[in-house]
Amino acid sequence: MIQPNKSLQAYNTFGVASTAEFFVEIFDRVELAAFFKAHTTEQITVLGGGSNILLTQNLSGIVLKISLTGIEVVEESPQEVILEVQAGESWHDVVSYCLDQDYGGIENLALIPGQMGTAPMQNIGAYGVELKDVFDSCVAMNRETQEFEYFDREACAFGYRESVFKQKLKNKYVICSVRLRLTKTNHRLTLDYGSIKDVLSQSGIDNPSIRDVAAAVISIRQSKLPDPKILGNSGSFFKNPIIAKKTADQLKVNYPQLPTYDTGDGQQKIPAAWLIETAGYKGFRQGDAGVHKHQALVLVNYGQATGAEIWRLAQSIQDKVEKEFGIRLMPEVNIY
Repeated sequence: MIQPNKSLQAYNTFGVASTAEFFVEIFDRVELAAFFKAHTTEQITVLGGGSNILLTQNLSGIVLKISLTGIEVVEESPQEVILEVQAGESWHDVVSYCLDQDYGGIENLALIPGQMGTAPMQNIGAYGVELKDVFDSCVAMNRETQEFEYFDREACAFGYRESVFKQKLKNKYVICSVRLRLTKTNHRLTLDYGSIKDVLSQSGIDNPSIRDVAAAVISIRQSKLPDPKILGNSGSFFKNPIIAKKTADQLKVNYPQLPTYDTGDGQQKIPAAWLIETAGYKGFRQGDAGVHKHQALVLVNYGQATGAEIWRLAQSIQDKVEKEFGIRLMPEVNIY
């Protein structure tokens, strides 16, 4: 049922006030195809978990909430399993499900907010693991033809927080389900990123399980990142910039403490949080829009901030970082 003038405040993790001209929630693929076929001329904005968006205005047209659910094993061998997950499933619930089944591969991605359908769009990642590392394929509906099409990993053109669905095919498809290829035995643990090893060591764990790794990641995230149910935010607001090694070396002349990470292709990844903190924005607050006191990469809504106010703060951070370091930070979140 289409609802007019629907508040979207509960549908975005920033918790900013915004209104959809019309709103509808879709629960299965047949309904999804029929809806797009019947509304070929209307503007339709597809909404997932609302965890990677900033609403700076009211949305005209129809906001369509994806609520397809279900988790199913579609292939299995003694060593691995392919899991098909519908787009409306909560990402962290899927991680929890895999931990319960001892399916390995996404334990480092625990506690990431959002839904499965948006995971390939962003190529979500954390603590040394990205979705593409376990991605098998996905099914997406062509918005124009209402046909369901198959995309393997190559077709998705994954990059750093990027995919074909954010670039060439932006707003042309709706992801309906995702297949993950996960291990059942001999799990390949990724422990070298961040302080995972330290947390495990402090707990006296020398031979960690995937559940131990997930618990360590959750502990680290909870110590650094605010719970969006308590303090509105969308996780990391900016991407970590990737620049030429020559440029990074020049920056280190003036900023010898600048952390850099080799990407393996002659470029260096720079932590955006370090740039923002060094520019003086960690803990900064302007009205109810602010930068988190423990993690400079996270912009927050202290209560009544509008999306436009948060965006203005983000733009001032972009300008200051560019002026000081010559690097223009790019948002990881989608701005509406």
